Amino acid sequence: MQNNDLTNKVALITGGSRRIGAAIARQLHAAGMKLALHYQHSETAAHALQAELNNQRSESVLLLQADLREPPKLTSMVRQMIEHYSRLDVLVNNASTFYPTPIGKVEETEWDDLLGTNLKAPFFLSQAAAPHLKTTQGCIINLVDIYAERPMKLHPVYSVAKAGLVMLTKALARELGPKVRVNAIAPGAILWPENDWDDVSKQRIISNITLKRHGDQSDIAKTVLFLARDADYITGQVITVDGGRTLNQ
Repeated sequence: MQNNDLTNKVALITGGSRRIGAAIARQLHAAGMKLALHYQHSETAAHALQAELNNQRSESVLLLQADLREPPKLTSMVRQMIEHYSRLDVLVNNASTFYPTPIGKVEETEWDDLLGTNLKAPFFLSQAAAPHLKTTQGCIINLVDIYAERPMKLHPVYSVAKAGLVMLTKALARELGPKVRVNAIAPGAILWPENDWDDVSKQRIISNITLKRHGDQSDIAKTVLFLARDADYITGQVITVDGGRTLNQ
């Protein structure tokens, strides 16, 4: 962005009501941005976050509910946001699905779900948002994964989807330049999956991290802020935020 002040600029964040999405929302809101927060099922969390942030700055958060696997709803979501704010400066494709899909047991519905949320949705949402981002010379930030480069055991479909999102980041950077920058962030061990990994599994991962600790949601949120506000000459890149974990793999 030519103007690095984010005050009153608008960010659309998918999966923005919980976990890393909520951390990104708080970080960008603190920088002065207005937000459109997408959620699918987390209605209670979405309304709580909206109330929290609107209490800090009135009418600064719009909620959008949609199943990201349905492209017509993505177009509708962008339309609602433009009708409300009249602009879009930053799109953060954060929403994701994650679960094991061991070879020999993969169902087509699982393939459609993982590819749909992690790859198809970012493509069609970016396509719908692109004309508005060109107007503001804004940016797209995709949340990928270190497993896009080195696949995670028992998670081939998820790994393929995130690898596709890395290529989508580079392809969109070429397609939408020079007016729109497109970059990605590849988190390492930031939050443990919600299926309660055991302590031995967690310690095994931490032992392979150069900094010998897992990261924090704020590490990702601050990187999003950097790409949105301070990275005017960076596009088509993936920033790995993993404490040096990939150095040891």
